[in-house]
Amino acid sequence: MTGRFARLLGLAAVLLATVACQTGPAQAAPGWEPRVQTATTRHDVVTWGASADQMGQGTADRGYRLVVHTSAAGGDLRVRLSNAFGDRPLTLDSVYAGLQSQGAALKPGSNKRLTFDGARTVTVPAGATTWSDPLPGSLAAGSNLVVSLHSPDAAGPATGHWMAMQTSYATQGDHTAEESAANWTETTGSWWYLDSVSVRPSSPATGAVVALGDSITDGWASTTDLNRRWPDYLARRLQKAGTEVKGVADEGISGNQVLADGAGQAALHRLDRDVLSQPGVRTVFLFEGVNDIKAHTGVTAADLIAGYQEIVRRAHAAGKCVVASTVGPFEGWSEWDPAGEAVRQEVNQYIRTSGEFDGTADFDRILRSPYDQARMLPFLDGGDHIHPNDKGMQAMADSVDLASLDCNR
Repeated sequence: MTGRFARLLGLAAVLLATVACQTGPAQAAPGWEPRVQTATTRHDVVTWGASADQMGQGTADRGYRLVVHTSAAGGDLRVRLSNAFGDRPLTLDSVYAGLQSQGAALKPGSNKRLTFDGARTVTVPAGATTWSDPLPGSLAAGSNLVVSLHSPDAAGPATGHWMAMQTSYATQGDHTAEESAANWTETTGSWWYLDSVSVRPSSPATGAVVALGDSITDGWASTTDLNRRWPDYLARRLQKAGTEVKGVADEGISGNQVLADGAGQAALHRLDRDVLSQPGVRTVFLFEGVNDIKAHTGVTAADLIAGYQEIVRRAHAAGKCVVASTVGPFEGWSEWDPAGEAVRQEVNQYIRTSGEFDGTADFDRILRSPYDQARMLPFLDGGDHIHPNDKGMQAMADSVDLASLDCNR
């Protein structure tokens, strides 16, 4: 029996049970809505994610109001808090989730306290992550979710995601329960201590894709606060498509490499935490390698291909598919040289022709100029000749074969 056929049988069973109980899936609304639970086993799916990295020093009695944009709709929201880079336990004594009205202000009545094993306070050990309890209610796709958290005694290395391309807010003292923006007067361009949000979708067949990448995936050169990273455009396509894949997690880190630590842990070193541990993941979308090539560290095409092969092996061992994209053009960037270009061309040939991936995309073909194939098309160039602008981000997402993401192993 194929995995897809098994999922179809499971979905049919769920539909029959639903009819027998005379219940039906409620249309997701832009707010917390009552949710009818059934005896059917449900599964969580990641609806937002951001790669964890070291952020500098934590500050005691500090509050953060973090704005994130969801992909998959569902109920029973949970958030994952991360102390992955901490050197001591992290205590959070108040965590809330609400919906953004404008700026730091929340929609009235939307701000709800999150608990952890029934408690309002949670202590996350050094190097660990922890999930909240499910929050009753439904959350629509494409919501601006706001997670407010406070630590009474944070110190030592903090964990978060520094280049959010999203304005969030900060304050001294615990103002997490407040829906007003009055006490949230500071802004931050980073996400602190939060690295994942999941929901339980109405269909048990729903899955997610995780984009593993560097600053292009992280959204550099896209417009801040408008969710125009290429994974955002992909998420909007998936919501309208007849596909079981609805969740999208953006696990890009600016400057990241496949093989070497530096700007964040290497893709090989963060694969388990940032990608394979995300709930409901069906497919890994691998788009990374330009930083290995341009760093002039002597990385060869064979080295990079071996890194890709390890990612595929580990993802397959975890039951996930891997779709890979070719590395985009970057002539005009200060680190470009003919030797690096030769490596890029060899790597891209491997991605296109090896058959080792479950699917491929060709962002190089989408982005490059027809007149100089080592250079980005000016219309899509964010200005530095390596990062696409909003139009380039959308062109990349529009080129992805959605059927390749709806994969099963």
